[in-house]
Amino acid sequence: MDPRNLMPREIVAELDRYIIGQGKAKRAVAIALRNRWRRQRVSDELRDEILPKNIIMIGPTGVGKTEIARRLARLAGAPFVKVEASKFTEVGYVGRDVDSMVRDLVEASVKLVKEEEMDKLRGRAGEAAEDKVLDALGFGSGAFGLGFRNAVQRVRGESEPERPQGTAGRDRARAQLRAGTLDDEDVEVELAEKGVPFMPIMAPGMEDMAQGLNEMMNQIGNNPILSMLGGGQKKRKRKLKVKEALQLLTEDEAGRMVDMERVTREALDRAQNAGIIFIDEIDKIAGREGGHGPDVSRGGVQRDLLPIVEGSNVNTKYGMVKTDHVLFIAAGAFHAAKVSDLIPELHGRFPIRVELSPLGREELVRILKEPRNSLVKQYVALLATEGVDLQLTEEAIEEVARVAADVNERMENIGARRLHTVMERLLDEISFDASEKRGQRLVIDPKYVRERLEDVLADEDLSKYIL
Repeated sequence: MDPRNLMPREIVAELDRYIIGQGKAKRAVAIALRNRWRRQRVSDELRDEILPKNIIMIGPTGVGKTEIARRLARLAGAPFVKVEASKFTEVGYVGRDVDSMVRDLVEASVKLVKEEEMDKLRGRAGEAAEDKVLDALGFGSGAFGLGFRNAVQRVRGESEPERPQGTAGRDRARAQLRAGTLDDEDVEVELAEKGVPFMPIMAPGMEDMAQGLNEMMNQIGNNPILSMLGGGQKKRKRKLKVKEALQLLTEDEAGRMVDMERVTREALDRAQNAGIIFIDEIDKIAGREGGHGPDVSRGGVQRDLLPIVEGSNVNTKYGMVKTDHVLFIAAGAFHAAKVSDLIPELHGRFPIRVELSPLGREELVRILKEPRNSLVKQYVALLATEGVDLQLTEEAIEEVARVAADVNERMENIGARRLHTVMERLLDEISFDASEKRGQRLVIDPKYVRERLEDVLADEDLSKYIL
């Protein structure tokens, strides 16, 4: 089933596989995603009038705000970009280049669509790559290629096994190639080389122009004059194993087969109608204009953000992009500020507000155990590469969650991110000695957890630096 056709309940169920709790936020983004599907099916005269309902997520760090937006975009096959609102308040020029977030979104969209097109073309590209490898190995359809290759080998004093020629010999060789029996043979192939980028020195905010110049020079190809200047795409012969050569040549051929004009059209459409921009730390720019000190710059950044969120045309190197139907998801802890501290025009553009709850011990236990990419599964898989069978008992997992929740209460509450520091501290010794414990089964129980972590927890000053 196409992920873009999922019902809201199915979207929430998919998000539940990776993110624990936060049901309200999941419902909000699921409805927003489904509304996009609905918008594409209304009459033409109404379609442009239906604007996305932007969302503000309010909650402490480490509770899943960014992960919800990122997983939603991946689920929908939508271009996604994350920006920190606070970076636009940096010293220099307040609000400089705020529309760079839209250009980044278009770049992400082009990359996404190009990868999808390359996936469709990999079958044909694989056959073209096989032909090049077979030619390089000497399984030519005519005798000239092999004769030349053998002559070179004789001059070098090397022996070269005779390759059967003609269609039958080439077909047999292709069958061997696909069966993997030729994977370890050496082969010399010609591959496109990514040279040192030609990046002229330009003023801040003109990075896109510099990148466009570099790409233009690469597209011109093997021009000898440009080659002397360091520009133009070059090809270089490389000696590789057949397996690696096939992979690289397949990517090379697939990239060459892609119709970039069609990719650009599709990417622009997808960025405009399906793009998601996640603006993090929006609470850091919550300050009214007319104040003093940092409030002035914060208000200025909000004014610069406003036309992007309201809907405007942004010029990119691929063409003009309308932001009217881009979905904006903003997030912030809002400890020292309130949503109402944003200028009215801006916070009015985020009609949906959801509060994400802090994570307690029970939620941390579920985070360690339930998601498909849980931390416990990650460490088990990492140590399995060394031949170590790591196992954490249920009681040990609960003890890890208890320690993380305790540290979050006593110090800065960083939510689920605390589990990373606790788990790393817990398994520090095992990870260091893993290569010497190949074939062993290591069981982590509550006693081991307490032994590794209690000394740190007991020392308040030490825990500040380690946990």
